[in-house]
Amino acid sequence: MRRGLTLLLLAGAVALLCAPAPADAQTSCVPLGAWVEPGKAKPVKPEDVIDEAADRHIVLLGESHDEPEHQRWALHTIAALHGRRPDMVLGFEAFPRRLQPVLDRWVQGALDEPGFLAEVEWHRVWGFDPAPYMAIFHFARAKRLRMVALNVERQLVARVGREGLAQVPAAEREGIGEPVPARASYLDRLAETYRRHQGADAPPPDRVDPRFLRFVDAQILWDRAMAEALNAASRAKDEPLVVGLMGAGHLANRDGVPAQLHALGRKDAYVMLAWTEGRDCASLRKGLADVVHGVAPSRAAAAPRLGVALDPDPEGARVRTVVAGGVAAAAGLRPGDVVLAAAGEVIADPTGLGAIVRRQPPGTLLPLVVRRDGRFVDLMVEF
Repeated sequence: MRRGLTLLLLAGAVALLCAPAPADAQTSCVPLGAWVEPGKAKPVKPEDVIDEAADRHIVLLGESHDEPEHQRWALHTIAALHGRRPDMVLGFEAFPRRLQPVLDRWVQGALDEPGFLAEVEWHRVWGFDPAPYMAIFHFARAKRLRMVALNVERQLVARVGREGLAQVPAAEREGIGEPVPARASYLDRLAETYRRHQGADAPPPDRVDPRFLRFVDAQILWDRAMAEALNAASRAKDEPLVVGLMGAGHLANRDGVPAQLHALGRKDAYVMLAWTEGRDCASLRKGLADVVHGVAPSRAAAAPRLGVALDPDPEGARVRTVVAGGVAAAAGLRPGDVVLAAAGEVIADPTGLGAIVRRQPPGTLLPLVVRRDGRFVDLMVEF
C-alpha cells in the first residue's frame, strides 16, 4: 500500500480505529469500527491490536479489491501502524516485480498521479478503481515509505494454470522458489473457487482432475511469489515493519501467503482482514485471521460483470464458460469465442477486458469483436 496525506490523516486514522462502534451496529458479529478476534465474542481494544501488530515482522492486510471501504480501512490501519513503527515498508499485490522502478520514482516524487497510473499500466495490470488505492499511495509518498511490488506477471500465473508448475522450468519462474503444497483447508476453498469459475451449476471438481491441480499450482505459485517478496523486504538490515496489502483469499485461515511465509521461516505474520457488515457470521471461525475489522458496505453500485470465465489467448481473452442469465449470454457470447476488442480497444488479455467492463456505466452498450470458428463476429453487450 502506499502513502501520502498529512499528520491530520494519522490523527484521523487513530481516532477511527479507537472510536467505539455505533450503537446500532452492536448486533453484528463484527460491529462497525471494532476489532474482533475470530472465535471470541468480545471486541479487542484497538490500541492492543495495533500494538500487537506493530510488534511483528510482517503484517498482512486482506481486502476485497472492488470494495472502496476496504482500501479506506487499509489506509487508516497503515497510518495507525506508522504511528508505532515509522520504519515501515508497504507491499502490494497490485504490482508485478518489473514495475518496482516506477514505485521507487513515485515515492521519490518524480511522477504525478496520471503519470504514475500510466507507467504502472494500472488499467491493464490491475484494473480496479484507482481512487481508493491512490490515497494509500499518497500516504506512502508523503512519509517516504518504500513501496514493494509483490506480484509476478499474470502471464506466468496463467502459464502455470495451463501447463502445471512442474512443466515451467525454474529459470522461467521470475526467480520464485518451490511452493509448499496447499493444505486441505486451502484445497477446499480453491475447489469452490474453481467450481464457480466453471459456471453457476458446475459440480465440485475431482481433486485429482489435472485441470484443477494446475489451477492449484497457479494459486500457490502466486502466494509463494508474494511471500518471498515480503520475506526479503523484512530481512533488510534495518528490520522494518513490512505491511502487505492483498486479496483476503490469499490470507484466510492462514493458508496461502501466511503458509508460504511460515515455510520461509517467518512464523509470526499478523493477519488482519476487513469484515463487511452483513457478512455471514458463520464464517467468522477461529483461525480465520488474527483479527478482523468491521467496515460498512461500500455505497457505490456494484461493478458491472460480464458473466464469463476467461483464459488468456495469444489474440486476446478466450471465453471458457458463460454464466446462464448474464449479460454475455444475452449478447450471444459463447464458450470458445476469443474477444479481440471491446469498445474499440484491442484486448491483450483477460485483465484488460475486465478493466473495460468495470468502467461500463449501467444502461450502456459495450461493442465486442470476437473470433469464432475462424471468422469475426460483432456482438453488443447491454448492461
